[in-house]
Amino acid sequence: MAKANKSIYSALAANLLIAITKFIAGAFTNSSSMIAEGIHSAVDTSNQLLLLYGLKRSKKPADKYHPFGYGKELYFWSFIVSIMIFGLGGLLSISQGIINMRNPEELQNPGWNYLVLTLSFVFEGASLIIAIKEFNKTRNGISWWKAIIKSKDPSGFLVLFEDGAAVLGLLIVFILMIFSHNFNMPSLDGLASILVGLLLVFVSFILARESRSLLMGEGFTLETQQKILTFVGQDKDVVSLISQMSTYQSPKEVLLMLIIEFKEELNTKDITSAIERLSENIKIVFPLVKFVIIQPQQIGKIQKI
Repeated sequence: MAKANKSIYSALAANLLIAITKFIAGAFTNSSSMIAEGIHSAVDTSNQLLLLYGLKRSKKPADKYHPFGYGKELYFWSFIVSIMIFGLGGLLSISQGIINMRNPEELQNPGWNYLVLTLSFVFEGASLIIAIKEFNKTRNGISWWKAIIKSKDPSGFLVLFEDGAAVLGLLIVFILMIFSHNFNMPSLDGLASILVGLLLVFVSFILARESRSLLMGEGFTLETQQKILTFVGQDKDVVSLISQMSTYQSPKEVLLMLIIEFKEELNTKDITSAIERLSENIKIVFPLVKFVIIQPQQIGKIQKI
């Protein structure tokens, strides 16, 4: 998560400065799309603050009310961020664009907008490069999309998506602003605002989907489940692994629950020893597993009774 912090702080600094300059430029030039971009950057700034807050809360130690810790705080605040991108970013930009298209205003001193967009592109581009580099370190050779789907740390891919949407949004605004200025079509400025809003809505749905899955208790992949099945099945006292359930408590903490059929000749002491041995070995082989709950079953003895 320390790596994610680096990309969050860089995005926070860039978006705060950019939001201020966009609002100033939009006020001077009557540009709807520039105001929309300012809203976008302001929302991104607040999103980074919420992510940092979520990261801080997720590190709180376990207590009697939360025996498995507060790791899911990160997933909750990530979901809130996706909602803010949708509501404050996407819908406000779309409404601003519709108002402008109904009552288009000619751009004044568009040179300021071009200057701000160019500087914003440089800053957002630098922030995106940092986010890409940090996320690239966690991919382990798999494709980008698969890495995003498999990632259990939303603070990493949230910043990546935000910065990517910001750069793409700037390109949209820049291109349509040139057409609006050169062909005297002020309504294109409103269209740019609507397109930026739709882009943010699309991004918010993707982020909400991933954050919701983690918040609702997403567990190990089928590949990891198969590895656990094989590992447990190799134990000398195990007949079979009947069932397994897992859930991410945080990006680096998993709760694993197993129902295991042990050999029927084992007594209570033997089973207890086997459970302790399996729990420790599982934590060593699967480092993300911090909590192991094993329920024993001896089907042979139950059938005899």
